[in-house]
Amino acid sequence: MDNIAAGPRIVFMGTPEFATGPLKALIEGGYDIAAVVTVPDKPSGRGLKMNVSAVKNFILSENLQIPILQPEKLKDPEFIRTLEKINADIFVVVAFRILPKVIWSMPRLGTFNLHASLLPKYRGAAPINWAIINGEKETGVTTFLLDEDIDTGAILFQEKTPILPEDDLGTLYDRLMSIGSLLVPRTVDALFLGQTEAFPQDNSLQTCPAPKITRETMELDWCTSAPEIHNRIRGLSPYPATHTVLRQGDRCIDVKIFASRVETSDGQHEKPGKVISDGKKRILVDCASGRLEILELQTAGKKRLSTRDFLAGWHSGWDDVYFGASL
Repeated sequence: MDNIAAGPRIVFMGTPEFATGPLKALIEGGYDIAAVVTVPDKPSGRGLKMNVSAVKNFILSENLQIPILQPEKLKDPEFIRTLEKINADIFVVVAFRILPKVIWSMPRLGTFNLHASLLPKYRGAAPINWAIINGEKETGVTTFLLDEDIDTGAILFQEKTPILPEDDLGTLYDRLMSIGSLLVPRTVDALFLGQTEAFPQDNSLQTCPAPKITRETMELDWCTSAPEIHNRIRGLSPYPATHTVLRQGDRCIDVKIFASRVETSDGQHEKPGKVISDGKKRILVDCASGRLEILELQTAGKKRLSTRDFLAGWHSGWDDVYFGASL
């Protein structure tokens, strides 16, 4: 906004890297960010080093003079009183915790959330992952007003983008963050100027849940089709990545797979999970239907490698090698 004094007073709430793009856009646009709310610092790793959120790290690394609030509990009376004293016009939420009504109902112009899907599809914690895993051809971002339920509030704006065949979680994440970084200031302006009308979500549409990614989600099932396995690899790469077990006789090695390609060959296939390799350049895996080529992988305790580099260090041959659980 050209005139900061005339613009809305904002409290921004967010945690991961996805939230840093919209926050940066608001700051560079001259908006009045009265405070940022993020998760508390937590010890992690063997040395229990304190780990700060991406949002907090962004503010500190840029030497921004913005108050950072890190409540353990969102219903903490002292935290609520602090927000009330700030007297913000709008709360902006991007990838944060579920807010109680006492908070999201506080600002006079409302609280809106940026969600990385075309609501009502993919409500939940992992919309980008599940859109790729489910083979969607299109997704986008939505800004919507918060209400009592999760991701069900009235929609303000949406922007669409195709999911390209070469996209994985990393590339689509970055693209949606860039689109969201433009949509958040647009939504703030529209709310402040009274130039938007929220419309309810159409619950008659197929919603497709987007639950949190679990260990089970990450495990590859070779008794499904090659395209399904390929999409799951794309939807979880580069992090947290899919995993499977490479078996040769009594030998079992945990493996993460980061990139793959559906093999177009219509040749004879063996049991699901059977590995075929020339020992130099390619690793192919038979699926319940179709065959998958593995392009990048990582064994436990080792670096992520291209298939060619992995094969250069493999000296056990490729007879009777399988991916997945015992048959």
